Amino acid sequence: MAKKVLVADKIARGGIEALEAKGFEVEERFGMTPEELKEVIGDYDALIVRSATQVTSDVLAAGGKLKIVGRAGVTVDNIDIDAATEAGIIVCNAPTSNIVSTAEHTIALMLACARHIPQASASMKAGKWERAGFIGDELFGATLAIFGLGRIGGLVAERARAFGMRLIGFDPYCRPERAEALGVELFADMEDVLAQADFITVHMPKTPDTIGMFGPDEFAAMKDGVVLVNTARGGIYDVKALADFVAAGKIGAAAIDMFEEEPCLDSPLHGFDNVILTPRLAAATRQARERASVQICEDVASGLEGSLVSTALNLRPVSPEAESQVGPYVPTCQMMGRILAQLSSGLPSNLTVTAAGTLMGADLSLLLAGALAGILSYKSDSVVTPSNAEAIAHRHGVNATARSEYDAHEYASLVTLQADDLEVSAMISGPASHTRLVSLLGYRLDIAPAKHSLVFEYGDEPGRIGIIGTVLGEAGINISTMQIGTNDREECALVYLNVDREVSDEVVAELRERLGDVNNLWRLKL
Repeated sequence: MAKKVLVADKIARGGIEALEAKGFEVEERFGMTPEELKEVIGDYDALIVRSATQVTSDVLAAGGKLKIVGRAGVTVDNIDIDAATEAGIIVCNAPTSNIVSTAEHTIALMLACARHIPQASASMKAGKWERAGFIGDELFGATLAIFGLGRIGGLVAERARAFGMRLIGFDPYCRPERAEALGVELFADMEDVLAQADFITVHMPKTPDTIGMFGPDEFAAMKDGVVLVNTARGGIYDVKALADFVAAGKIGAAAIDMFEEEPCLDSPLHGFDNVILTPRLAAATRQARERASVQICEDVASGLEGSLVSTALNLRPVSPEAESQVGPYVPTCQMMGRILAQLSSGLPSNLTVTAAGTLMGADLSLLLAGALAGILSYKSDSVVTPSNAEAIAHRHGVNATARSEYDAHEYASLVTLQADDLEVSAMISGPASHTRLVSLLGYRLDIAPAKHSLVFEYGDEPGRIGIIGTVLGEAGINISTMQIGTNDREECALVYLNVDREVSDEVVAELRERLGDVNNLWRLKL
């Protein structure tokens, strides 16, 4: 039965189509209250929301089948992450979906402030032609101070540099090398930055350290006529103090897109012509919403399939280096785990993942989780992650370990799964990281597994391949690729056949009858 995904807030169609293409059953039900959601959530394996739906602890407790909750956006204030973690439910978001949109909105607000665009437009619509009152300033040659040089701050820096601005910055967590690469002069003292800036933009998270980060003392230390922009989080600027300094003429203009309480229908800033207020529009582009939809749906699909969910918020963080090094091998380990699960009649007592070659010394927790997910795929619906792999393995009586070694034989990198006395090895090749099996049950191979395969092990005698081809041909089943595996013993052969459709029980029975003394015949579905 297909796993079910509930989409509780409207998202772009691209994501829905991506889920449906993977075989998931998707239902869209908008506008539900927490009580209504609690009543239906038990039928679903995954939940996707935006900001409107409240995913409370009660909702999560009612989701008996729930494996993952995805937020099609950045903030997850509407999801009880602690309750989800306690219930073993993954929570993920789409953290990079709107970074370009936010950076562009920042630049747009800076330009609107510098050139008095909203005020001039309002004047024109009032039937006036008042050019003299709207003399603006160029960005070229002006000093822009960027507080927070993460992904969005870095994109703002790149765009501001194109305007010929001088860039300075403050970020206690930014490496000097990154600041240098962005063309930003980094300062350790906030006051040094405030005194130089013609424009200030903030791109920092809302934390106890950043709430009220800009108050009366900071505003007083700024240059006269400075322009302030906030597309980050409400509360970083002390709004009442900001209004006082705007009224006094110290701050030349401000543009605010984020507010502590939303919707913000009134504030001390609403009465100023030189303050631009936008209703949280930084991320509101069609492209950002499409990216958020596709990204979150792909991650939800990965979670349901047992793959790495790189944006998971309540799992052990995976470094970009580790993800880059071993991430391409995660689907390979899942596939090999599924192969071993179908070759065996039960779960193994011992599972060992061995990574060799260029994977030597890498963080192998991702590979172990992937292999375990594959092994369990036909026995359990558990979502296996690096954080819970050990606990899930213990629960199923599997002693799971990972190790690395230098020798990958003739390959640059190689991963081997050993499940009791069964083993399989694979490497990946090409830009698309295609999996190629290079060893199975001690036989040397070189084949890319297809969705449907047959594996034979029998005494190596003439005529066997002809019989197999005849039986499959009579059943209308095409062989797409075939590989005969060899070993040092040579008395037996292993044949790996990729076929174009699932092989029926009747065809398998006929193969066994006509081949005679077949040691083993496995039907694989990957």
